Amino acid sequence: MSAEKDGSQMPRRDFIKSSVATTAAAMAAGLLGNAFVDAQGNERLRVGLVGCGNRGSQATRDCVNSSEGMQVYALGDLFEDRWKGFRERLTREFEQGKEQDLVDERCFTGFDAYKRVIESGVDLVILGTPPGFRPVHFKAAVEAGKHVFMEKPVAVCPAGARMVLAAGEVAKEKKLGVVAGTQRRHQGKYLETIKRLHDGAIGKVVAAQCYWTQGGLWKVDRDPAWSDVEWQVRNWLYFVWLSGDHIVEQHVHNLDVCNWVMGAHPVKAYSLGGRQVRTDPVYGSIYDHFATEYEYADGVRMVSMCRQIDGCAGRNGEHFIGTEGVADTNRGYIKGKEEFRYEGKGDREYQQEHADLIASIRAGQPLNETQTVAESTLTAIMARMSAYTGQEVAWDQALNSQLNLVVENPQFGDKPVDEVPMPGRTPLI
Repeated sequence: MSAEKDGSQMPRRDFIKSSVATTAAAMAAGLLGNAFVDAQGNERLRVGLVGCGNRGSQATRDCVNSSEGMQVYALGDLFEDRWKGFRERLTREFEQGKEQDLVDERCFTGFDAYKRVIESGVDLVILGTPPGFRPVHFKAAVEAGKHVFMEKPVAVCPAGARMVLAAGEVAKEKKLGVVAGTQRRHQGKYLETIKRLHDGAIGKVVAAQCYWTQGGLWKVDRDPAWSDVEWQVRNWLYFVWLSGDHIVEQHVHNLDVCNWVMGAHPVKAYSLGGRQVRTDPVYGSIYDHFATEYEYADGVRMVSMCRQIDGCAGRNGEHFIGTEGVADTNRGYIKGKEEFRYEGKGDREYQQEHADLIASIRAGQPLNETQTVAESTLTAIMARMSAYTGQEVAWDQALNSQLNLVVENPQFGDKPVDEVPMPGRTPLI
């Protein structure tokens, strides 16, 4: 698929200029490395993975399988067993040669493993750690002049979102490719359906709904030998400083589609949520359900629901109501001026997002999806802030919030579990 179809390049907005310009300028003041210069001239691209868990490992497989000339060159993880296990699987899964030179000297353990992967001689870095680490890792990769594929979401708090936005501006200056794990932006069904919506297939969109309701996910019971931090990182889904809560970690996909269709981010959120079923301490302090009413600048309202509770009816997708019809983007269906059903077969969006990134790098026209994924991440964070506090939250209020969960220099040790947020009592920061 061509870069033009991705739809990731959106006009800059004044709020981003004012909020991130200072940070971006400070980052750009250093030596501007440019991995593109090397990548364009070489047939082979060296890939480094930071975070060897399930998502990072699969993203690396998808990257290698998406394009010719890809080589897994370095691995890094907080835990040695993670990178060792993935390296063994790579050896079994890929034909001989694709993982060549993946030696112990380029496999790193510890909180600083991301720095060592970035410095190992790679061209492209895949960031697959828990999202709480993403802003620091992304900033470091961009400063080093590396192309980046980063999993969503890209932050868990407003301070982290601002850091990502600033780094994305520097990536543009350095002509670095940046693609995020919002794979629907590279999926034929979504690309074709949303193109038709943008062309007016249902007239003006006047309302929207999006959902991700499902059962519970995995959890990791605590080993008595683990420190607070080790257990929380291994059980990261359930701690806001690591995952952002499931509205941020998972529902961001649907919110990203709605922003894509609307061509904008919401200007306010009014949300509620709670912790009805997952009350055991193993689930940290996050909620198990949210419901949010978003409002866009043109007055369009969008209802969002997400839930992770076993035994309940599930729903995943996005719906749009227009002046001349309706659309279901998850099904690739439009009933408007004309009826449309997407008939494409075999979308491989998880590989296509890597193929699009790599093709754009080699063509000298690198994609940069930083702004769209950061805005979608902040869209989710804004709703979480509203639900936790019981207050309506405006976009500028969220963007400029002093809430900062970014950990610049993490280390193992004590870290008490946060109290469960209580609407009406938890302050809005």
